[in-house]
Amino acid sequence: MLGDGPLERLRSEGRIVVVGASLAGLRAAEALRAEGFTGSLTMIGDEPHEPYDRPPLSKQVLLGKAAAERTALPRLRAVDATWRLGVAASGLDPAARQVRLADGDEVPYDRLLIATGVRARPWPHAAEGELDGVFVLRGRDESAALARRLDAGPGRVLVIGAGFTGSEIASACRERGFPVTVVERGAAPLVGALGGVVGAVAADMQREHGVDLRCGVMVTALEGDASGRVRAARLSDGSTVETDVVIVSLGATRNTEWLAGSGLGAGPRGIACDAGCRAFDIRGIVTDDIYAAGDVARCPHPLFGYQFLALEHWGNAVAQARIAAHNMLSDSTERVPHMEVPSFWSAQFGVNIKSVGVPSMGTEILISQGSLESRRFVGVYGYQGRVIGAVSFDHGRWLPFYQELIETTAPFPPPFATVDRRSGGQRPVDADFPDPSVPTHGPTVTLSGYSPADRRPTFVPAH
Repeated sequence: MLGDGPLERLRSEGRIVVVGASLAGLRAAEALRAEGFTGSLTMIGDEPHEPYDRPPLSKQVLLGKAAAERTALPRLRAVDATWRLGVAASGLDPAARQVRLADGDEVPYDRLLIATGVRARPWPHAAEGELDGVFVLRGRDESAALARRLDAGPGRVLVIGAGFTGSEIASACRERGFPVTVVERGAAPLVGALGGVVGAVAADMQREHGVDLRCGVMVTALEGDASGRVRAARLSDGSTVETDVVIVSLGATRNTEWLAGSGLGAGPRGIACDAGCRAFDIRGIVTDDIYAAGDVARCPHPLFGYQFLALEHWGNAVAQARIAAHNMLSDSTERVPHMEVPSFWSAQFGVNIKSVGVPSMGTEILISQGSLESRRFVGVYGYQGRVIGAVSFDHGRWLPFYQELIETTAPFPPPFATVDRRSGGQRPVDADFPDPSVPTHGPTVTLSGYSPADRRPTFVPAH
């Protein structure tokens, strides 16, 4: 907590602006008030809604178990803020310390937090993307519109892209009994995030639940009828899929365009930050009054070779928001790094999938518990002789153990036997990622504690 000296009072006062009425934006605002900030707080959001939870939009809302308008995030405490909703930020002037809004207004700040997140990548052919029945899914309004169309009973749903969101949408549609075709240009669903070994399991799951899964092909065109409603999709293998609902799930675009010309180190991959969430300018110099948190932030992570990671994870947004809020109010000696181990979960086709670490950095995978055949297993990912990530299918209770292995830079493969291994002689295999990342060589970093408040990096010479 802040003290009561002149410097502490200065940091606890003034004007803080949060651009992005998001999960990260709200949790940061709550943390600012919890840490003693008494100045003015302004929340800017391009949507007319106060912050809401996004994971239910591709699950409960599409299943008809929840209404999109009932997904508002619970408030942990009052934030006493001025809300500027339904108007997007259109520019930033760091010299004048002003945020420009799309309605022509300008909002001054002393410290700024950017939490603008991401948006769904649209269908690349604009005229085809505007056909009636073509949807993307990111926001509350998009989810509500898609749910209404599903309630009307489509003849066939086509999902373009089999990442986590696309797979969850396909799962919800199959659970409701709709015919579903999924088109994925990769070799299997989830292959970019979890690799081909686990992707093959996901492919079997989809097909056994009645999905017409087509991998290794792309949609080349969407066709509509005379009334402007989508009727078919043409694929790169020459086939055609007749459909009246198309859901485009081609990943996300980070909302940084409004920062063009601001001098910040911002681009399609996010806003470059230091480990304490302070934004870099285009010269590589860290700013002292501009911070970023959530999906839009690219921060170097000490546990993963100081690679700049931009993570679209719910837990990461919450953790980064709290770190950014703390550092905005702290003296340099009291600032802390964002060292949260990434984690993620998904529910699809009756299976709970959870991961910790960064599996996509791994080059090998070992099924350390359970078996791929049973679809109840833990897969551990290795990179350069250390544990870098883990994924579980209906075996999530073990993930805290593997998180500790990641934090302590445990060797890979793990030097222990487990009770439920099907084959004691099992060895690691190629994780089979389509485009494996190659992190730079550098020092190994371990964590000296497991309470977030106690975490400090300890350097160990690289081998």
